[in-house]
Amino acid sequence: MTIISSTPLLEAARSGGYCIGAFNVHTLEMLQAVVEAAEETQSPLIIQSTVGTVKHLGPDYIAKAAKVASERSSIPIALHLDHCSDFNIIMQCIRAGYSSVMIDASHEAFDVNVAMTKKVVEAANAVGINVEAELGRVGGVEDDIVVDEQHALLADPDECARFVELTGVHTLAPAIGTAHGIYKGEPNIDFERIRNIASKVSVPLVLHGGSGIPDEQVRRCVAEGMSKMNVATELRIVFSNAIKEVFDQNPEENDPRKYMVPAKQALKKAAIEKMRLCGSFGKAKDYYQ
Repeated sequence: MTIISSTPLLEAARSGGYCIGAFNVHTLEMLQAVVEAAEETQSPLIIQSTVGTVKHLGPDYIAKAAKVASERSSIPIALHLDHCSDFNIIMQCIRAGYSSVMIDASHEAFDVNVAMTKKVVEAANAVGINVEAELGRVGGVEDDIVVDEQHALLADPDECARFVELTGVHTLAPAIGTAHGIYKGEPNIDFERIRNIASKVSVPLVLHGGSGIPDEQVRRCVAEGMSKMNVATELRIVFSNAIKEVFDQNPEENDPRKYMVPAKQALKKAAIEKMRLCGSFGKAKDYYQ
């Protein structure tokens, strides 16, 4: 099947009480690994790329690779642009074939965030794709966006409801205490805030900073109302460590297939575990019902 909008996938997850893994990929092997993991577990899948990866590979290369993967798979797959504040790049990705985009204007004042998000929603609605936005500020490092702890700001539930109403955004990523990157200690997630936001908004919620959250906390985030979980840093580490291990054992190796294959296998295993935590095993069928 072809790449689809993430909107119906996330709406099914919200109503079904599970979560969909959204995985940032930077190479063809990483893309193949998460697709194979989803196919094996029959999990719906969201493939993601950062702005940096879009600039590095080109949105058309990424979209074409995702399209081929989708056509060869039996599972529903969406392609998402993560954390972008540049309207021009968003439009480039939409034209290339992305089925979901994130406008991140969380660093702006509320009214500016609303205006920027609404502009993207209007463009996306014309072609039937998903728009994600952020409210509050998630700490940590994501691509070239850096938010230190003192500037991280948790989302207000009433403000979230107002934001969704004013913008018509399809999915919302509220800051609830998670952070991008790997946690130095236990993440301080505000589970009650997740529950309150989920009760006040009509759209699926997105959990950013999914790398390194303890398993029991992931499950609770899902139980409280998160329908999508972003995973990036943890995948890069798993992928890179597998390559390093090959060179540790054979420093003279010069065949990329000899180190990319074990890296792909390691990433696939990690992605399967995240899908297990999300509760998405066997949920691909929900899209077809």
